[in-house]
Amino acid sequence: MKKTLFALAAATLAAAASAAYPEKPITFVVPFSAGGPTDKVARDLAEALRKQLGNATIVIENVGGAGGTLGASKVAKAAPDGYTLLVHHIGMATSPALYRNLPYKTLDDFEYVGLVNEVPMTLIGRPDLPAANYAELHKWLEANKGRINLANAGLGAASHLCGLLFQQKLGIDMTTVPYKGTAPAMTDLLGGQVDLMCDQTTNTTGQIESGKVKAYAVTTTKRLTAPALAKLPTLDESGVKGFNVTIWHGVYAPRGTPKPVLDTINAALRKALKDADFVKREEALGAVIVNDNRVNPAEHKKFVESEINKWGPIIKAAGQYAD
Repeated sequence: MKKTLFALAAATLAAAASAAYPEKPITFVVPFSAGGPTDKVARDLAEALRKQLGNATIVIENVGGAGGTLGASKVAKAAPDGYTLLVHHIGMATSPALYRNLPYKTLDDFEYVGLVNEVPMTLIGRPDLPAANYAELHKWLEANKGRINLANAGLGAASHLCGLLFQQKLGIDMTTVPYKGTAPAMTDLLGGQVDLMCDQTTNTTGQIESGKVKAYAVTTTKRLTAPALAKLPTLDESGVKGFNVTIWHGVYAPRGTPKPVLDTINAALRKALKDADFVKREEALGAVIVNDNRVNPAEHKKFVESEINKWGPIIKAAGQYAD
């Protein structure tokens, strides 16, 4: 009888906590500097989510450094009350392989709230590259083994990961040239100092539209619909079978956050992902809103685990570690 009363009391308190949430400002920790793609997604999501949480105040806190691991670590150690949340990208899944001394356990130290979006990528080349399409590019790559320069925005960046997978799938080693961000990498690609780069549509669409780079393929399994990208084939249909890379973003809470609070956040997230203004902003970035079961916390976690299993062997085989 006492156990039953205790369980009932606990359930009542949990329900009350959920009904009252949020009672104070919520902090979105973005593990990168302001102005980048993840920061933009977080700010757009905060506005959409705020509407679904009774016009709650959501504050963005940028905690950059160490490839996103500093910000993630801060959330892992935060009070599990639903007032400190993490908005992170694919680095959530690649950090376990990139960092030998990761200060948290990706699958154990967080509550998974739901996936938000996916951003496709494009394979682009310097403007004077002799190949006019992917078939010609493949022949050029075969003929120039050992002399190909592949730019990326730094260790663990989306462009770095895409480049690693591209090399593995083709079985062609390229000289990886890391930069401190996408801007300097793009500058050298435009100037012809490097040959290729694989980066997010948010960073490449404008250059493709203006004709300043050569575009060869997209990294999704289906062609994209954006006007500047619609004619590009997928790498999969071009012969690089199974190639599929998107840069996704998800929301996380510290481990131990009460389930009623998590349920409230997840319900609000589901509605926010259908907000017309949010959808419009994300589409302008080239992003695709997630509308499948990965918005469910359990499926979100399964997806991240599958991404850990996908990228871990690729990163380890390349021997490219951050520490």
